[in-house]
Amino acid sequence: FTAVKLSSLRRHLKTHSDEKRHVCHLCPKAFRTATLLHNHVNTHTGNKPHKCSECDTAFVTRGELSRHRRYKHTLEKPFKCTICEYSSVEASKMRRHVRSHTGERPYPCDLCSYASKDAYKLKRHMLTHTGEKRYECYVCQARFTQSGTMKIHMLQKHGENVPKHQCPHCSTFFSRKSDLGVHLRNLHSYMEEAVKCRDCEAAFHERYAFLQHRKTHRNEKRFRCAQCSCTCNQ
Repeated sequence: FTAVKLSSLRRHLKTHSDEKRHVCHLCPKAFRTATLLHNHVNTHTGNKPHKCSECDTAFVTRGELSRHRRYKHTLEKPFKCTICEYSSVEASKMRRHVRSHTGERPYPCDLCSYASKDAYKLKRHMLTHTGEKRYECYVCQARFTQSGTMKIHMLQKHGENVPKHQCPHCSTFFSRKSDLGVHLRNLHSYMEEAVKCRDCEAAFHERYAFLQHRKTHRNEKRFRCAQCSCTCNQ
């Protein structure tokens, strides 16, 4: 990171600090910067100062407004993958996407060997340890730790009440046709430039096939110590 102004550098350095000096006066939450606190307080008060110039929608933060404009109005996808043709509206989605190429899983579970490329998926995984069941079936009120498990339950137990849309290329089911469309575009659309596996010479023009192939390397111990018989997968 580089900055023209010293104040910008100081503001950036706060993103690396765990110190949260700015405390909300309406709840126990605390934040690293005054801007983050200000945005949070707006969620309590309902104040939405950032208004869209093309529709009547307003937002708490400038970032939310930028995402809204890209999704609803400009359709711009400024973040481009350097390995495949994927592009994204948001930088965070691009970071997650790049990890599908590198295999990086920077979010490890403290209680088991699970590690995730996504902070949200790690939080969802932690529910399997706590036993908390946040998701409730609206038909029979059965509860589940993960939304995906609840969706499978809905399709299997209450299929007559839920529209089923099965992917023609894999075994995935969706309750909404729009979700199936997103799945087909993201995983089963043909890519002009093949994605290459970093662990072997395989290359794929379909993201789903690439991801299935990556699973074959998941527990593979390719690195052997020259001094003893120890092997590692990293």
